[in-house]
Amino acid sequence: MNQVIAAHGWAGDATVWRGWQRRFKALGWHWDAVERGYGQREPHQPTWTEQPGQRLVIAHSLGVHLLPEKVLRTADAVVSLAGFAAFVPAGAAGRALAVALKGMASCLGTADETGMLRKFLTRCASPLPPSALPNHSLLQGLHPPGRQRLKQDLALLQHCRDLPEGWPEEARVLVVQGEQDAIVCPEARTRLLQALDAARIDHVHRPDEGHALVTPSVLDLVVRWAGHP
Repeated sequence: MNQVIAAHGWAGDATVWRGWQRRFKALGWHWDAVERGYGQREPHQPTWTEQPGQRLVIAHSLGVHLLPEKVLRTADAVVSLAGFAAFVPAGAAGRALAVALKGMASCLGTADETGMLRKFLTRCASPLPPSALPNHSLLQGLHPPGRQRLKQDLALLQHCRDLPEGWPEEARVLVVQGEQDAIVCPEARTRLLQALDAARIDHVHRPDEGHALVTPSVLDLVVRWAGHP
């Protein structure tokens, strides 16, 4: 039985994958997804079943860094959507990002929290309007455990420096990057390709898309890459 484990990024939740889940289940794949529980949803960390078949990780942005090492290590294939090895690169671009992340962290738990999250989600949607994204539960307010996880994962975003522990060196890899990504800077996108050895991976460059690479057209691309015409 072929399996997918999907992982959303920072400030996301598992509902972002609803269309993907329906598509893969219709093709006979078993589906499970990480839920960090930032908002009102309960946290969930999936594991592979013991049944034989392909094991595919689909991760958006920070998502691959949120997976347990044992899950990632035993994947046969990985799809990275707007991903990175080091989010904060060296040099001037990295210094500016580090300052921005500290500012975001300082907003959590204050009256500026919702405005900060709204601005972040707007940048995620760009170049599309914010209305292109589903209504987001985080904008309805955070409860303390979810806020703490959001803060912890923001620190992870700031301090990750390489591919996560457990990266499956022999796995097939598809990297999808949007040229208009307003979250992951160009230097970080280039660094990911260097870390993975660009000659050994499938790399798709989307000149008209941004950070939220969970669109129907990207889903079609991933389904074909997974082996379905």
